Amino acid sequence: MIAAFAPRAISVFERNVRVYRSQWLMIATGFFEPLFFLLGIGFGVGGVIGTIPYAGNDVPYAAFVAPALLASSAMNGAIFDSTFNVFFKLKYAKVYDAILSTPVSVGDLALGELLWSNLRGVIYALAFLLVMLAFGLVHSPLALLTPFAVIFIGAAFGAAGFAITTHLRSWKDFDFLFIILTPLFLFSATFYPVEIYPGILRWVVELSPLTRGTHLIRSLCFGDLNALMLVDLAYLALIGVIGYRHAVRRLGHLLLK
Repeated sequence: MIAAFAPRAISVFERNVRVYRSQWLMIATGFFEPLFFLLGIGFGVGGVIGTIPYAGNDVPYAAFVAPALLASSAMNGAIFDSTFNVFFKLKYAKVYDAILSTPVSVGDLALGELLWSNLRGVIYALAFLLVMLAFGLVHSPLALLTPFAVIFIGAAFGAAGFAITTHLRSWKDFDFLFIILTPLFLFSATFYPVEIYPGILRWVVELSPLTRGTHLIRSLCFGDLNALMLVDLAYLALIGVIGYRHAVRRLGHLLLK
């Protein structure tokens, strides 16, 4: 469908596929961080905690943490590709200058890059889902829908990362990115329910896009269908649209001036 409406964006996407075909190990390494967290915290700390209440039931702590780590995998895959790799191609390799000398537009370029970053997030999430299945951490067949939900997570973080990258001036500026990502990972209902946060702090946490992604994936993995999942999808889609439009505007300013 995308190929029919945006064939030039698909060309940008295919370029990335060809480039990374011989660098698959670079992509695979991003999967191991959430796996280590699952083994170290999900099973390690989980062995001390035992079970945790979720949706009216006591569930194993590792099963509670695993969907959040799957959402984090999607976030990492999408945002690291749309930041570090995009920055290198934009500032140093001048790949985008060459691409825009062809009939590819700025919008096509941004969409193609986001399709690739989203695919990377989906690959990480699928690999992690297989790990969850192997460890018996999936409690509902609805978990098979998580790859589709991950597309929304990847779109939100990929577009947001791309938009942020257009404002970065040097590699040192990436320190600010980690200042944002680390709290998102730690305080987005990843390791404990969002209900433990008091007052206004809870609402701040609820607005985290990773909290919304975590809630979406966790609901599917436990078969807990609820109306808030629609809010999750809409919120992540909105961030994706806003990020994409800002990235296109900034790329046009940087490359077509």
